[in-house]
Amino acid sequence: MKFKDKVVVITGAAQGLGQALAQRCSDEGAKVVVGDMNYEGAQETAKLLADAIAVKLDVTKYEDCEALIQAAVDQYGKVDILVANAAIVLSGAIEEFDPEKWKLVIDVNLCGFFNTVKAAIPVMKKQGYGSIVQINSKSGKKGSAKNSAYASSKFGGIGLVESLALELAEDNIRINAICPGNMLDSPLWVNSLFKQYAKNQGITEEEVRQKYINQVPMKRGCQYEDIANCLVFIASDDASYMTGQALNVTGGQQMQP
Repeated sequence: MKFKDKVVVITGAAQGLGQALAQRCSDEGAKVVVGDMNYEGAQETAKLLADAIAVKLDVTKYEDCEALIQAAVDQYGKVDILVANAAIVLSGAIEEFDPEKWKLVIDVNLCGFFNTVKAAIPVMKKQGYGSIVQINSKSGKKGSAKNSAYASSKFGGIGLVESLALELAEDNIRINAICPGNMLDSPLWVNSLFKQYAKNQGITEEEVRQKYINQVPMKRGCQYEDIANCLVFIASDDASYMTGQALNVTGGQQMQP
């Protein structure tokens, strides 16, 4: 029960990885605030948890992020941990990439991360502590052909993590990132990325899967549990001397810091 009596706010938690992280935080004893554009999905996630509320959230709107944090304070009185998970993936070759779609990825993944953190900082400063975790990606450390928008947004996320870690250390607020490998069994991959990458690369969806498995020394995709285990550690007091870090959870695919 690493999060007993802690209040955890998670963005993008209506399904997939975000929902799995919300469930794990609840299992660890946390009270959970579930934020997502898909409000019905957020409500369904909240129903699965021991003590949780759902909030409709568009991270590209700063006022929504303020309302998310205020809802946590109104319901539970504090925000111990913020997990910035909300993100989208749109891929394509640069010549074919719609500039507006490219900007949308940056707006959600990077500006949305900034908005969420900025909204939480006044509460965390007032209470004298806080732990913030961004769910980043291995694409935040290594470029990805025909995936420039996503990689750029995630590179920027690590820059924001490191910069804010320096800025907030004296306020006893830690900020770190987790960089997962490819979650090949997740709805994002199954419902979207396999199709996108098969089209971009001129191969079948099964060939896409095998290509990405072959890149991993441990020869399997990243699972939700792998990320949840890392989150419980890095967000908890066990990692009280860690800030500004971007932890690889990639089965050995990414080894450099």
